[in-house]
Amino acid sequence: MPVRYALLPLRIFLGVTFLYAGFDKLFDPAFLAESGPGSIEELMRAVRDSSAAPGLVDLALRSPAGFGHAITIGELAVGAGTLLGAFARLAAAGGALISLSLWLTVSWSATPYYYGNDLAYLMAWLPLVLAGAPVLSADALWARRRGRRIRAGQARGRSDTRGGSPG
Repeated sequence: MPVRYALLPLRIFLGVTFLYAGFDKLFDPAFLAESGPGSIEELMRAVRDSSAAPGLVDLALRSPAGFGHAITIGELAVGAGTLLGAFARLAAAGGALISLSLWLTVSWSATPYYYGNDLAYLMAWLPLVLAGAPVLSADALWARRRGRRIRAGQARGRSDTRGGSPG
């Protein structure tokens, strides 16, 4: 029984953390500004030459405010999906992608490498990408409902829930 809940603390931690990060950016007018102190543009210019993927930074610099909004919305969607367990594997893949992009750009130059937290977040997302949210989640609820409909269809002698006949 406890094994079923093994990923729940990780899911809660990552969900809350990404929601917090998204709301922190959303309510920080300096971060979402096109330029200036504390803006995403300033951060991207500061890390550009030390990143592993300067092309990604250049892409973000084409529209810093747009990129900042995209990251903010992505973090909020990933956090909410992870906490609720709704489309959990997709949310975890989004979290892994955000963490990977931040590791390759913002925290790449951290030495030793374990000082860069984005790599640890990337690794933390991978079990949720693989396992999803099998308990206490919207995904589990939807799976139970789908299973009941399939069993009800089989009990009526149907091969599926669309009204087809067996064989």
